[in-house]
Amino acid sequence: MPLIRERDSKRLHIKSKLMGESLVGKTFLQSLEYGKQFRAFPDVNVLKVGGQSITDMGARAVIPVIEEIAENARQHKHKIIVSTGGGTRSRHVYAIAMELGMPTGIISKLGQSVSEQNSLMIATLLAPHGGIKVGHDDIPLLGAFFAQGCIPVIHGMPPYGYWEHLPEEGRIPPNRTDVGVYLLAEVIGARQCIYVKDEDGLYTDNPKVNPDAEFIPRIGAGELIEMGLDDLIVERPVLDMLLRAQSVTQIHIINGLKPGNITRALNGEHVGTIIYKDK
Repeated sequence: MPLIRERDSKRLHIKSKLMGESLVGKTFLQSLEYGKQFRAFPDVNVLKVGGQSITDMGARAVIPVIEEIAENARQHKHKIIVSTGGGTRSRHVYAIAMELGMPTGIISKLGQSVSEQNSLMIATLLAPHGGIKVGHDDIPLLGAFFAQGCIPVIHGMPPYGYWEHLPEEGRIPPNRTDVGVYLLAEVIGARQCIYVKDEDGLYTDNPKVNPDAEFIPRIGAGELIEMGLDDLIVERPVLDMLLRAQSVTQIHIINGLKPGNITRALNGEHVGTIIYKDK
């Protein structure tokens, strides 16, 4: 691209449509043309193993999930990235940090360390089946890992860290492991994004405390936001991300404590709750 000098100044620019623009004008941004988003791994399934819902329950919950993931990677040739939540220990460290007056960015880093502990345990259990612990900087290496038959395991906390977005209320990081898992699926153009929990999916309230809560098998993200439910099975920012999705336009929430659910979800069956982009 040629260099162009502005007529009324000495600044040089590379000639392009974005030359000299501030990138904040609404009309300008709406006028931009984009090519179809590149999907690096459209055959890969991103699978989140919940922290509090699965990992914190110990061997009775984790081992069957590990075995089902390994079986699908080996026998059914599914390409899988496993991501991990923080769970109860992250909530404990959040409580201590808030009492000590820690800012949101520090609390986010603390949550990351717990999620990473869980990823180390899951990767170790998957090691005999090709499990390998990876970090955020290893995303460009995923193709090589899959070519060798590996099952990458990554912690779910998004890499905002000290620069975590400030929440509307309080100091708990709004973007936690559910958000990180979805963003991972979106950036690699994954086949699907599955959340492995200890409930059948989304309910109108927490079914653990409200037995009258109604199950919701399928719903749009925008519609769910408008319902304003007091409790959700996924972090609320995930719904906002879905509305802006380019590649992964739905998420699947399943009960990983029921044998076979992971296999069915990987095979494309609707076995829990699907939340999709509707606006």
